[in-house]
Amino acid sequence: MTGTTEALGGSAAVDDAARSVTRPFYVYAVLANSLFQRGVFVIFLYQRGFSAGQVALLQTLLYLVSGLAELPTGVIADRIGRRASIVIGQMLIAGCLLGQGTFSNYWVFLALFIGQGVGMACVSGSDTALLYDLLVRRGATAGYIKIKSRFTMLGTVASGAAIVLGGQLQQISWGVVYVGSAACLVLAVVVLMSRVPEIRGADAVDEQEGAEGHGDATAWRAMLRVATPALVTLVVVSGLMHATLTPYIIFAQKTLSDQGADTAWVSVVISAGFFVGGLTPLLSDRADRRIGYRVIVPVSLLTLAAALALSGLGLVWVTIAAFLALVGIPEITAVIVDNVFNEAVPSRHRASLLSMIAFVESALIGLGYLVLGALMDGLGSSVGMATYAVVPLLACLLWLPVLFRGARVTTEIEKPADQKAS
Repeated sequence: MTGTTEALGGSAAVDDAARSVTRPFYVYAVLANSLFQRGVFVIFLYQRGFSAGQVALLQTLLYLVSGLAELPTGVIADRIGRRASIVIGQMLIAGCLLGQGTFSNYWVFLALFIGQGVGMACVSGSDTALLYDLLVRRGATAGYIKIKSRFTMLGTVASGAAIVLGGQLQQISWGVVYVGSAACLVLAVVVLMSRVPEIRGADAVDEQEGAEGHGDATAWRAMLRVATPALVTLVVVSGLMHATLTPYIIFAQKTLSDQGADTAWVSVVISAGFFVGGLTPLLSDRADRRIGYRVIVPVSLLTLAAALALSGLGLVWVTIAAFLALVGIPEITAVIVDNVFNEAVPSRHRASLLSMIAFVESALIGLGYLVLGALMDGLGSSVGMATYAVVPLLACLLWLPVLFRGARVTTEIEKPADQKAS
């Protein structure tokens, strides 16, 4: 009886510790994702006189720059602090959004998208590393999938609400849309600075006592120590999944518009998609326990291929139904895979290693924008969407050896003995 009481008390203490860490992160997630231009910015760029190819180039540049900047910004985050890196990134993004709402010259937009890409790189990897390591400090990593699911849900639902509001604010002016987005990012920074403690790579707390010999190792050497063939495959396949989902969501705006939906309807549909994508990650913990990442990965890829194929029929209601029904499943996979990545890398280099992974994803997303934009320009928006379904199908083929051979993704060298025992 006493043992049971102590166990319940210990569980309650862990829950309290997790809540103390996650509350400010949840507020931050809402504010940082309240970007009113997200659901209609493609229409904004078209109204600026840019072609589909130019829009695709901007998005490609955004993600390629973000990918190239991932490596140095990840190292900086481990050295100067992960919170500091997030603050720098969000302020840079806010400044670039203000510039986009002010200028109309394409060359200026190229420079602004480059700056925004650097800002995204500063945030990417650092936010997950900061959250995960703060949970490690409190001994609460067992609930990470649930916590990350809620974090993702709040951010995505906030995005959906912001997109609906952005469609209405656009009737006032595009300037209001972009100023409002920048203001929310500034408020997110204020919450982070006031409520979330700083943590650096030197504060590593999840490595074995016997791992001190690796303490001065570079992030590259740390990556080589944990890079199993299955992990490398997962990084590439996850990147291809994001390289399908992200351009699909953005260019769905153009596809819906070409199929007869007006701007207001487009904003509502994209917003609803964000709501769906925000709520479905709440199923991640259950999906992880019952299905596992090995199976959920190909399921997500096949649903993306189906969504693209259905969008290619040219029927606006079919496109809307496919978009809303299928867009949420890859979001479940993203949360589960994120947990696998965090478990696979050591704390000392977590931001750097996650940034390397994000570099691959960003590069593939940027290439995906370029390819899908070219397909839509050359074949039309509907047929171009359907043709792009080959990308998730290719990723599914790459994953089959891991699925059937049961190859290991994570290694055991970074996990403490008590974590292994659990």
